[in-house]
Amino acid sequence: MSKTPPTSVLSLAQLLEQQSPAPPPCLVEPGLLPAQGILFVGGEPKVGKSLLVANLALSLAAGSDRLGFPITNACRVLVCQFELPIPQFVSRLATMRRAMGNAADQNLFVDTRATGNLLSAPTGLQHFLLAARAAAAEVLILDPLYSTHDQDENDTRAMAALCQSLLRLREASRAALIVVHHVRKSIGRYEIGSAFRGSSALHAVGDSYLLLTRPSPQFNTVELRFQFRYAAPQPPRLLQLDSAALWFSASGEPLKTVVPADRRKVEATDVRQALTELGAQARYNQLRQQIMTLTECSKRTAQIAIAEACRKGCIAQADGQYRLPD
Repeated sequence: MSKTPPTSVLSLAQLLEQQSPAPPPCLVEPGLLPAQGILFVGGEPKVGKSLLVANLALSLAAGSDRLGFPITNACRVLVCQFELPIPQFVSRLATMRRAMGNAADQNLFVDTRATGNLLSAPTGLQHFLLAARAAAAEVLILDPLYSTHDQDENDTRAMAALCQSLLRLREASRAALIVVHHVRKSIGRYEIGSAFRGSSALHAVGDSYLLLTRPSPQFNTVELRFQFRYAAPQPPRLLQLDSAALWFSASGEPLKTVVPADRRKVEATDVRQALTELGAQARYNQLRQQIMTLTECSKRTAQIAIAEACRKGCIAQADGQYRLPD
């Protein structure tokens, strides 16, 4: 039997000859979009995810910093968006373009036939790969993720399979991915990566996570919160939307990092409410997480609250399940 390794197997010496041992610079600093990385952008409906990502696409294509995030170099960007008809999307880009001129014109591309192609199907994956190659894209945007598949986002195995399709697309195209995705209906104040639907699978493939929230519905201001795999933690930032120009810009100083703290003692009524929302019966870990989400308390505080509620007879425990007493 031949002992010659396959061509995909390289020694360290060969790898060092082919590429520098130093990692390539991020496309968007600080650590927001690594070269050939995957950035997930999420938030509630209508919070401004797609507008922000379109701003980022234009900034990347122009090689200019307009959002307060340093752009390393101009790069070729392919947008695959599924929510707006192409004429409306082009009109949106044209409005944004007025603020920057033609700097992005030759580097920004739009897949006009993205709708209907599914990453979860071989033909759909091939479509996106061919589109990325046609644009020689260095950044590929998918907005939103749920339009690229027909899987159950509550099924961990289905989402894991979808994430494998994302990895195959990234590896074959050698492009960084920006993926717009929605979040769970009920999330805690300090959740970021875990707030995304199918988060356990997404955590295996994402390099960075950007979560948009709106501090006040009366103002066109969003708060950005970050989670990075490789970069140093970043404090939250505020951005304000110019509704006429459709551009976000920095709004005041970055917010100070807030360490989660117990805002108040968790009462037995909170434990009962958490159990009620779970269907009046749940396992320990489920109940603890629901209490943490409901009250924004620490894990230890939730554990103490469960023990105290059991001691007082406010909830009952049997066979590994916690339930409301009869």
